Amino acid sequence: MMNEREKSDGVVVPEKPPNNAERSAAETVEGRTPAKGNPHERNALRTQRRERAHSALARVREAAKKDKRQRFTALLHHVYEIDRLRQAYFALKRDAAAGVDGETWRHYGERLEENLRDLSERLERGAYRARPVRRAYIPKADGRLRPLGVPVLEDKLVQRATAEVLNALYEPDFLGFSYGFRPGRSAHDALDALAVGIWSKKVRWVLDADIRSFFDAMKHEWIVKFLEHRIADERVVRLIQKWLGAGVLEDGRRIRSAEGAVQGGSISPLLANLYLHYVFDLWTQQWRRKPGRGEMIVVRYADDFVVGFERERDADAFLAALRERFAQFGLELHPDKTRILEFGRFAADNRAERGLGKPETFDFLGFTHICAKTRKGRFIVRRQTMRKRLQAKLSEVKTELRRRITQSIPEQGAYLRAVVLGHAHYYGVPGNGAALQGFRSQLSWLWGRALRRRGNRRVPAWQRLRGHLHRWLPIPHICHPWPSQRLAVRTQGKSPVR
Repeated sequence: MMNEREKSDGVVVPEKPPNNAERSAAETVEGRTPAKGNPHERNALRTQRRERAHSALARVREAAKKDKRQRFTALLHHVYEIDRLRQAYFALKRDAAAGVDGETWRHYGERLEENLRDLSERLERGAYRARPVRRAYIPKADGRLRPLGVPVLEDKLVQRATAEVLNALYEPDFLGFSYGFRPGRSAHDALDALAVGIWSKKVRWVLDADIRSFFDAMKHEWIVKFLEHRIADERVVRLIQKWLGAGVLEDGRRIRSAEGAVQGGSISPLLANLYLHYVFDLWTQQWRRKPGRGEMIVVRYADDFVVGFERERDADAFLAALRERFAQFGLELHPDKTRILEFGRFAADNRAERGLGKPETFDFLGFTHICAKTRKGRFIVRRQTMRKRLQAKLSEVKTELRRRITQSIPEQGAYLRAVVLGHAHYYGVPGNGAALQGFRSQLSWLWGRALRRRGNRRVPAWQRLRGHLHRWLPIPHICHPWPSQRLAVRTQGKSPVR
């Protein structure tokens, strides 16, 4: 029997690995010519280090994919590699808010290599300490405030590097209907999967659920247990525990808790996916496979999920069982935002036979989903911009225009142009053209009112205002294909929801 040894990347492999395996796409690194005036050896060595770093993570990914029960014993050295920390630094936002230490991206970069070496050494010898997170609040679409955390810059660096390493480990484990905060997946992939699933499957009932204060309710004890299913490197687990236990600094007080992951850190989305993978995804997969269940679809994006059912009794049974399941892990469904509604191809006809009105609608990822038909009478799921999201964005623009009242028209126009294009880039889905045009019209009115309020003239000339609108506010267009078209390309004929 062939002897085995444990490599430095924590993967158990045969003593003589096969040499006929093809390199994965993740291992391919574009070569670069040496910089002018620099020694050739330095450029070659740096490129080789990056190749080794990428190939090491590729081996971790392949090992995790091959053996779902394997635990990895040596992962920390992937985190404190200087090349990975450097990449994490340049991936951060340049103008992001500073944490409790006041360190900014630009100031840290003035002595970048020295700072990265010091950070890497502290991580290696266990001297790294997490700092408390500065509390900040941003307004939500419903008028409430969402609490966010602003970590110090070095915590952001290490969290991003750690998330990259753990993504290589957990990506093969995560299920197909999980879309949030995963490499190569987006909110529009989740929206497409949901629309195609409702259209192509026998979906007659939809569970529209909301987890109450999910990021604040995750218990640290369960997070550690879930991590230890795959990670045997205690140093990585302790590193994550440092961030969980660092607490929040608010009004000069440091607040610690045994539950919750502060939103705003790079590691929080991964921990959220990990938590719901074990609490919701795997459990849902087992529940749907029990005998006697009808067709069922599931789409989850972070803590937002929608479940479609063929039978109403299955929807009721799933909801009751889900409440019990969540209670075991400290989670709770919001009683006012969780409901089962009749939705799908036959919802309109069935409700008409019972003398009821049009099918109800539900919101998911910024869109209101509506039962509709094409001109030829075929069923489609029509998606419109949520009214709350639209009003919140217009209110934000109104406030920003008031702040920019002294700016020149080109400066204001450039800002509004970015707003229109960004809005269309997300909400420009087929069937939502009227909402896009309405958004631009509302922006035009807000800008005209802002221009009237500055200067001595009460009303600017209409021709001049129209010229400004034509120049700076582009006509929004539909920029996304129909869900079935894009999903067919992404899945290559495989099921869009699993």
